[in-house]
Amino acid sequence: MSSQDEQFPAAEAAAAAAPEAAGAEEGMTWWYRWLCRIAGVIGGMSCAFAGLWNCVTINPLNIAAGVWMMLNAFVLFLCEAPFCCQFIEFANAVAARADRLRAWQKAAFYCGMAVFPVMLSLTLTTLLGNAIAFATGVLYGLSALGKKGDAIAYARIHQQQKQMDEEKLTGSLEGQA
Repeated sequence: MSSQDEQFPAAEAAAAAAPEAAGAEEGMTWWYRWLCRIAGVIGGMSCAFAGLWNCVTINPLNIAAGVWMMLNAFVLFLCEAPFCCQFIEFANAVAARADRLRAWQKAAFYCGMAVFPVMLSLTLTTLLGNAIAFATGVLYGLSALGKKGDAIAYARIHQQQKQMDEEKLTGSLEGQA
């Protein structure tokens, strides 16, 4: 076995650990990560069906919005469920790169992708078709905000702040006398 063969398993293990490290680094639990992925897949399906339905018209803006929605579906499948795109050579590379993005970056990307077709053609089909894709972006955005703190820690911080303010006030009053 050559040294090159020995390097590949280590690189594969590091690449497999990278998404887990990114998720753990941002404070996302496993179930929330799966919730975001499932929402992305369902959002991709809704974008695909609504985009196809939107293309069955003679209005060019509806057709453009439908094509964009189908492109959104493809990107969502590519990023969130690369196993659905096994026939595409670069699917795993794109999915690995998408997993390295921060949650706020995914949120901005998914929400921006979902808003564009609605701006092109404001119809019920585009609104409903992009709603779940937008919700996926919102879920990623909420994970970027982080965990909510406990009330005891906030009470301690508030108490310390109050004590510091009182000390500053009494110090300034003593300096005036």
